[in-house]
Amino acid sequence: MKNIFHNDLIILLFCIGSILLLARIFAEIAKKMKMPGIMGEIVLGIILGPTVFGTLNPELFETLFPPQGPVKIAMSGLTNLSVIMLLFVVGMETQLQVMLKHGKAAIYTSIVSMIIPFALGFSIVWYFPHFFNFWGEDKFPYALFFGVAMAISALPVITRILMDLNLLKTKIGMIIIAAAIFDDLVGWLLFSLVLSLIGQNSEITNIWLTVGIILGFGLFMITIGRWVINRTLEWMQKKPVWVGSAQSFALGLCFLSAAFTEYIGLHAILGAFIMGIAFGESVHMPERERDVIHQFVTNVFAPLFFVSIGLKVNFIQHFDLPLVLLVFFLAVACKVFGGALGAYLGGLNKRESLAVGFGLNARGAMEIILGTLALNAHLIDQSMFIALVVMALVTSMISGPLMKRFTDIK
Repeated sequence: MKNIFHNDLIILLFCIGSILLLARIFAEIAKKMKMPGIMGEIVLGIILGPTVFGTLNPELFETLFPPQGPVKIAMSGLTNLSVIMLLFVVGMETQLQVMLKHGKAAIYTSIVSMIIPFALGFSIVWYFPHFFNFWGEDKFPYALFFGVAMAISALPVITRILMDLNLLKTKIGMIIIAAAIFDDLVGWLLFSLVLSLIGQNSEITNIWLTVGIILGFGLFMITIGRWVINRTLEWMQKKPVWVGSAQSFALGLCFLSAAFTEYIGLHAILGAFIMGIAFGESVHMPERERDVIHQFVTNVFAPLFFVSIGLKVNFIQHFDLPLVLLVFFLAVACKVFGGALGAYLGGLNKRESLAVGFGLNARGAMEIILGTLALNAHLIDQSMFIALVVMALVTSMISGPLMKRFTDIK
């Protein structure tokens, strides 16, 4: 077993400190340029990674970011914790009751905006796998993953865009949020199954048993589990000694839930996401402590994760322009068409339907997380990963302006 020695600890602390300070600066620069903060963090990772720093000074790069050893293991553990807590925060922002407030339009949009991108994404990889740099024998997990990648949205990014456009509380905004919630719930479940498929030689009966367990766990958490959490939080607020302990209570259950889903063969992120939903639905979760968790995760752990993306891949050496353009075109066409068709079938007019389609097209951090996990699991290669990152960033940047074009915003 490898321990962290004196020099390793110095390197680890130096890297973490430098990343956090520089990430804050780059995020603010990105915001000044009217771009998402995570784009600045990813650019920083590209500069610090093999693309720039590794090319200019490979020896120093391998000293600060060793490809193996205690520092590598420690950084990997930190990024895993980061993505688990990120999904917990996303779950806390997910309000399931939103889906019930707009009836037919929300239901049609949610289902169609998931099914069409998933089916088209799965089918095109299934029949033309070589277009996507896949040359292996078992293409089912790869096609399943690509279908999920085409279907998933980015709830945090979409919420921010709707807030900026003053559309969050409108009919269009609520329908977009409802569909994004549904797409993310189904998408993360399917992706966890993909990771399970490639992680072990599971028979179909085992997979369906796992699906049954996770659906039962999810149902339990949003019913009985949510009730228990509510009562516990209410009790904690009445006891002076427990006031302010909601953060440790929430994160403790987050990690336990993540451990449970990892144990049953699904990824830990799904357990964190489900637990986040249970806490997000709680009326007794103090807003101040909810905000503390959100700020702590997004300002400390999230930068470590997004900067680490650039540390993994050489974005110049593995940049495949035809693949990038193909993935981007398919992503936009599938999602906009699926979202717009669902909204139109649900009763919205053509302009409103297109606004919904472009609103759901923002992929942002969720697509990047999805791609990173797939890359770590050796499901996709670096070229496909870069294509997904570029698609996620560009769709996030064009979503707002295109929504604005099809609404009455001036």
